[in-house]
Amino acid sequence: MSRRLTRTTVSLAAAALLGSIAAVTAPAAFAVGEGPSCCTNGTVNTSILHTYDSMVAELKAQAAKQPRMQLEVIGQTIKGRDIHLVKYLSDPSNPTILYLTQQHGNEQLTTEGTLEFIKSLGTGKNGGVLDGVNILIVPMLNADGAMGDVDFSLDGYVASGGRHLTRYNAARVDLNRDHVAKAQPETKALHDKVLSVYDIDYAIDLHHQGTTSRADGELVSGSILHPTNGDVSAETLAGSKRLGAVVYNAIQPTGWGHLGKYVGGSERTIARNGLAAEYGISTLLFEMRGMSDHENESAVLGQKSNGYLIRQTVVTLTSTARAIADGSIDTVDASFWDTLPAQRS
Repeated sequence: MSRRLTRTTVSLAAAALLGSIAAVTAPAAFAVGEGPSCCTNGTVNTSILHTYDSMVAELKAQAAKQPRMQLEVIGQTIKGRDIHLVKYLSDPSNPTILYLTQQHGNEQLTTEGTLEFIKSLGTGKNGGVLDGVNILIVPMLNADGAMGDVDFSLDGYVASGGRHLTRYNAARVDLNRDHVAKAQPETKALHDKVLSVYDIDYAIDLHHQGTTSRADGELVSGSILHPTNGDVSAETLAGSKRLGAVVYNAIQPTGWGHLGKYVGGSERTIARNGLAAEYGISTLLFEMRGMSDHENESAVLGQKSNGYLIRQTVVTLTSTARAIADGSIDTVDASFWDTLPAQRS
């Protein structure tokens, strides 16, 4: 597709973002304690995370500061919370990437990192990337689950801090299994007001998984996977694999990052597969290590790991935005997928 052909290098934006990546991959990351294997399940206090209201306040504050940022309400959750879309649409001829967080409400550190990324796009250091890429962000699709405002009991959940976070929406539906039926208001809003409206080339669906998965005998900081549904075109799959290569090349050498290949299904109900098959979007699933709350204590990672997991999100978003803006994603070597070890619990 013409939108995916190599464009003239946006040198200033690339240089700025390379500086940003260097900053977030600096040795200070080791302060969390030797990377992904640093922490056992310890204190998990949800009060240190953004609430829905504080996230919205931050988005509105950034929209007021950033001339290139637009904030749109695309729908409401079951409990009536507005679902927000952050838009940086500089040039319709530029390629477009969608970043999606918190389909599962108890997987919040990706949202925390995404808010940091949004703030960076309003600075001279990172804002130049917007000359070469359009960016769409849904920073908290499942706000009811993130706030624990649901129509079922969360008594068995382990986190402290005044609220619980759950995987499901208020009706106890997994939104990441609703991309065919689109029966839930959150999923319907995503498809009707974002996926069906914008010409999106790439998407990263950001999640968290449990704490025990390993690749090559080491605990992973996260695992990635491209679409695996048979209806996905070869071109879309190739773009997905290149997107994964950009992320792998940014995370794996840091010293605190260690990635494996996620083992996932081929159903179109899952965003990774459904968005690629239905819209021709090159998608990547990123499952970060550890959840913010859960019924099973072994799935929850102590908050001492928050720093590197947020950092991992920032690096992921920064590196992919840079690679799309400067065109390097079109030529990145994706052969690492042939040897990337599958994670094992």
